[in-house]
This record gives sequence, C-alpha cells and structure tokens, in this order.
Amino acid sequence: MTDTHEAAQALVTAGKRLVDAGLSPGSSGNISARAGDDILLSPTGSALDRLDPDGLTVLRLDGALIKGPRPSKEYPLHLAFYRRSTQTAAVVHVHSPYAAAASLLPAWRPHSALPPLTPYFVMRVGQAPLIPYAAPGDADQARLIERHEMAFRAVLLQNHGPVTSGRTVEEAVDATIELEEASRLAILTAGQRVNVLTAEQARSLAEQYGSPWEV
Repeated sequence: MTDTHEAAQALVTAGKRLVDAGLSPGSSGNISARAGDDILLSPTGSALDRLDPDGLTVLRLDGALIKGPRPSKEYPLHLAFYRRSTQTAAVVHVHSPYAAAASLLPAWRPHSALPPLTPYFVMRVGQAPLIPYAAPGDADQARLIERHEMAFRAVLLQNHGPVTSGRTVEEAVDATIELEEASRLAILTAGQRVNVLTAEQARSLAEQYGSPWEV
C-alpha cells in the first residue's frame, strides 16, 4: 500500500470491523499500515472503532515519529513485522478472548502454537509460533520477532494475544479473525482427542495458498 490517504481509510474501516467482531474491546489493540516508507499506526489509548484518518501516528521504520500523537507503546511489534518482510503492508494486534486464552497454554509444536485444526487456519494464517512472555512494548521481544529464523505471518504472544500481518489491511484482519476462530476451536476441544490435518494435508494447503507451514 503506497497511498497515505488510502492506508488511513483502510485502518479506520479495519478498526470498526475488529470492534464489531468483538476482537478489540475498549481501547485495547493497535493496528498499522505501510504507506511508502511511512508506517501509519493507531495512537496510544485509541478505541479502534473511533480512529480519525487525520489523527493517526506516522512513524519511520526506525521508530522515529514523523507526525501525529504518541504511538501505542506496542509499536515495536509492528515495526518488527515490517522489517521482516517488504511484502508486509499491515499489522494487527488485538487482545481477542480466545487467542489470548490460547496464549496461556503450552504451544502445540515449536513452529505453531495451534495445530492445523481447519484448512482455513493453514490457508489464511499459517504457522503462528508462541513467543515467550515479555511486558507490553518490550523492545527485546520485538527484536526476537524481527530476527526469528522461522517463516510466519502471525504469532501468539504468551499471556498476551495475537499479532497478524498481511499484504493488505484486509488480509491482516482476515488472519486475525481466522486465528481467533482456530483458537476458539482449540479451547473448546482442549483435553479431547481430535482429528487435525495430516502433515501432507497441511503441506499441500500451504503450498497452494502460499502460507508458511513447517512439518
């Protein structure tokens, strides 16, 4: 995404969608989009359904404030995803209930906190590793995400919640919704014997849809 106005409007729409879906209560969560070399980010303490396209924070990739109000303290998470890939055009971080609950549990595997319970999780999210706990806004945690050798477009922050990215704002929001749904299924079936996709089924979907998934 290269147009600042387009990016700002997309964030306003995305914020309302996330709140309407029940994924960002109160002033929790933060969202961002890339516009050329700039990063547009929801300001600190913002309710995502009340974002002003002219009142967003604008940062450089090095974290320097270009204009606008003070950014969310969790802006290093966003910058980490942008630095990982030039294909990343948007980042969403919310405290959605089921994904936050899933972040309290042991990871299914080192490469993904959640198993491939549905094809849509593999297709729209891909593997989402569990990142060790750190206080919100911790720069070391952001650096761990930025330098992580594993391929991913989303993570679960332990005892915190999800962070997803996408090639568009809409794609990042879709991934957030899908990650929440996969987390809901994982919580509802916890302790039960469930059928997950086989390694070959997950690999085939990942290859078809270009999503990261290690076997």
